[in-house]
Amino acid sequence: MIQQGILPFKLERTSEEITPRSGLVIYAEILRALGVKRLVECHMPEPLSNRGYRAWRFIEPLLLMIYGGGRHIEDLREIRDDVALREVIGLTDMPSLSTFGDWLIRMGERGGREAMEEVNKEVFRKIVAKCDEKEYTLDVDSTVIESWKEEAKWTYKKVKGYHPIAGFLKENALCIAYEFREGNVQAGSGAEEFLKKCEEALPEGKKITAIRSDSAFYQAEVINWCEKSGKKYTITADKDKAVMEVIGTIKNWRRLHDKEGNPTDREIGSTIHTMNKTEKAFRLIVERWQNPQPSLFSQDKWCYHVIATNIDDWEEEEIVWFHNERCQVENLIKELKIGFSMEQMVSGNFLANSLYFALGILVYNTTQAQKLLFMGEEWHRKTIATIRWKLVEIAGKVIRHGRRVILKIVASVEKLKIFLEIRRRCLDFR
Repeated sequence: MIQQGILPFKLERTSEEITPRSGLVIYAEILRALGVKRLVECHMPEPLSNRGYRAWRFIEPLLLMIYGGGRHIEDLREIRDDVALREVIGLTDMPSLSTFGDWLIRMGERGGREAMEEVNKEVFRKIVAKCDEKEYTLDVDSTVIESWKEEAKWTYKKVKGYHPIAGFLKENALCIAYEFREGNVQAGSGAEEFLKKCEEALPEGKKITAIRSDSAFYQAEVINWCEKSGKKYTITADKDKAVMEVIGTIKNWRRLHDKEGNPTDREIGSTIHTMNKTEKAFRLIVERWQNPQPSLFSQDKWCYHVIATNIDDWEEEEIVWFHNERCQVENLIKELKIGFSMEQMVSGNFLANSLYFALGILVYNTTQAQKLLFMGEEWHRKTIATIRWKLVEIAGKVIRHGRRVILKIVASVEKLKIFLEIRRRCLDFR
């Protein structure tokens, strides 16, 4: 035998129907259980021709690709070439790869992104209705997606790209609402409207009781809306002239302790403040620490971090701890961008990218649903990378027996039990 490589084995091709990603079958079943196909067919525009493909024929491969780790339209080739996978899930007739980019542009121009927003809203409501929590804390943040396409706008980070904003629920990490924006749109633009959009997304019996945000939402309109709607808030305050002047009146500085009671290198104090257009005064919780690099031309010996809040019955430290927990939203955005490949867009067309980003949100939320509703508690905090490594990338062989199709997976008994449990919960959920 002619030696092919270093290790003593021979590599050959087989024509047997084997899929290297059996976990995608389970994800396809979860999409069916959540009614995603029905919602897509209900909301997405119909093809302009009787011979055209309906939206689900494009969307299902894209969802499978994003969930499976694909990053480019070209990665759909793995779905197309996986005959065994497509047979099991019923994806027998898949459009040509060259048509997906054009379809995203056409659908974006025909209202596809608005339709997908409705799909995302209904899927979110279906998921959160099954969650136990009745009250939620909303974390809002924006992010920059770099793109050097000609149409992309310059962002505040001095790179071209897009500047989407998203709201996440602290209790279950679901994305409640989002807006895909041009790069030159400010993060705080339309802040009050976005918060209303988040609140309207919740089903009956659920409510947002607290909001946490960075300084982009430090606006009188936001603070007034929180007061009128009875919501607690902690918002990083801008260190403008008025805020710095009121900080100068604080006399009761004391050492800041962490949750375990250990002293930190920071001091904490508080005062009352108001803005020109706010209807009520609010607290400023101020942290200060020694300036490690004082300027020769400045008398500033302190650095400050300021939190605006209407929470009156908590200690100053408790507000700092609560507000600092919002940093978790950065991990959720990282999961969305890196885990689900939303850190780069697939087109130079804004509307096409808006639609693609909406698909990314859909995959993110349905993956959260997979962990929260269809799997054990030990999976609730796993990332998509872990799920792919442990459950998606499993070889399976398709066997026909009479009229039945059987997928035999190459996995341990424990993993087979996980697959069977997910399928059972999908059946019960439907």
